[in-house]
Amino acid sequence: MDQARSNSVAPAPALDLAKFFVDLGGAVQRLLLLDYDGTLAPFHVQPERALPYEGVRERLDAIMRDPASYVVMVTGRPARELGNLLRLQRMPSVWGSHGWEYLNADGEYRLGPLDPRPLRRILRDRAFEQRVRELGGRIEQKPSALAIHWRGAAPAQVAELRDAVRSHWLAHDLGATLSWLEFDGGIELRLPGRDKGSVVETLLAAYPRAVAAYLGDDLTDEDAFRAIRDRGAGILVRPEYRPTFARAWLRPPEQLLDFLDRWIAVARGGRL
Repeated sequence: MDQARSNSVAPAPALDLAKFFVDLGGAVQRLLLLDYDGTLAPFHVQPERALPYEGVRERLDAIMRDPASYVVMVTGRPARELGNLLRLQRMPSVWGSHGWEYLNADGEYRLGPLDPRPLRRILRDRAFEQRVRELGGRIEQKPSALAIHWRGAAPAQVAELRDAVRSHWLAHDLGATLSWLEFDGGIELRLPGRDKGSVVETLLAAYPRAVAAYLGDDLTDEDAFRAIRDRGAGILVRPEYRPTFARAWLRPPEQLLDFLDRWIAVARGGRL
């Protein structure tokens, strides 16, 4: 089974944030790439109630008023979910489902070419779905993946859920068609071919003159940190540090808000 590719992380040179903001101030293009859950918003057992940290909305609205700044959301959620959570004056573009979905600021939606049959086979297995529910988990269907959530479950329940999913995975040889990815709060069985790293590569190619930053928290963000590592600022946002390909670490919400304030300041020519 495919685990996250961040199990062995080579030391990365620390990011000089002061220099980054000097470079940002002189840039003709500024590219701010943002994960949502765990980065801009604390995790919630009910994902539809995972609202941004206080102060995030106002700061993103201010950044998006800068004509040189391009804000893009890069999330594992379905792309259309973020509008009701962020409630910004103007929505940024959203790459959802780890890059399989694209929703631009005008509402134009695209779904990458994919074969949903491996996911449908799992969903037809009612016994598996019932077993997940009995153990305290839930299955979320996404366009390109199935996520088995266990956030809020006791450690013993989590262990049972992981074993149940692994047994199903092995019994049905799911590794031949789906990637296994553990995230903070569950497991995702995902169609291979796209991830947050491929999104970052696409955006860096689209904005070749940009000074860029990617902010994320989870193992699913490691592909993005790897993609931006030598071409911008990969920044880990979470209360506790963990090994990562990111080159800087911010504790939310205070240090996250400070980072956004500094972005606003340089966009205004050094004035808050």
